Amino acid sequence: MPLIDHLKELRVRLIRSLIAVAAGFVVAYGFVDQIFALLTVPLREVSNNKVLLIGTGIGEAFFTKIKVALIAALFVASPAVLYEVWRFIAPGLYESERRTAKPFVLFTTLFFLTGGYFCWAVVLKIGYAFFLAQYASIGVTPTLRISEYLNFSAKLLLAFALTFEMPVLAFFLTRFGIVDYRWLLRQVRYAILVIFIVAAALTPPDFISQFLLAIPLLALYALSIGVSYVFRQQPQEVASTAGGGAPLP
Repeated sequence: MPLIDHLKELRVRLIRSLIAVAAGFVVAYGFVDQIFALLTVPLREVSNNKVLLIGTGIGEAFFTKIKVALIAALFVASPAVLYEVWRFIAPGLYESERRTAKPFVLFTTLFFLTGGYFCWAVVLKIGYAFFLAQYASIGVTPTLRISEYLNFSAKLLLAFALTFEMPVLAFFLTRFGIVDYRWLLRQVRYAILVIFIVAAALTPPDFISQFLLAIPLLALYALSIGVSYVFRQQPQEVASTAGGGAPLP
């Protein structure tokens, strides 16, 4: 398509994605109190319910609920949003590649949710245990603002949800013949550098958060190499791809 048509198509996909997120927000807001209680579980568990969450502004509780519902909406609407992403890139693919739409949406959604759950169940507990230990070492009892707690948790949840897509991306890029496991192996040194830069950009400005994101990212990169090796294109597939069909844009 011409550039203008691509931009029109992008606008349609963005609007549909925003509608999906808005619908997810409406659903999530109906359960916002329960969702916020779930978000505080890691802190309550590692502190034995001794750390207080406080509000310091008249509207802080209300805006916290709005933020919590929006975060939940991103996870609820993720299948629809990822489907719209697929619909945007599908016109530039071969017909055989377009048939992978359902697996793409299924596995990207699964890894997105898995990343968020891993962060909630494991990473947040480790992070909060570390930070609370620093308070204990200087004999101070912490009292946290709910907005600060939510901002910290939300950044990590979304960062892990997005970065857990790496093996899925490796699978599809390998099947499309864009990368292979040899190329990924050659880029290990650069990947380590980029991973630590991304971890620093996506997490709050403290080394423990960056470390907690960087280590799983390194493991996911190693997994991506394995996925690329297992699902690499066979010689007959490479010949078939080179023989015809619509080129990638």
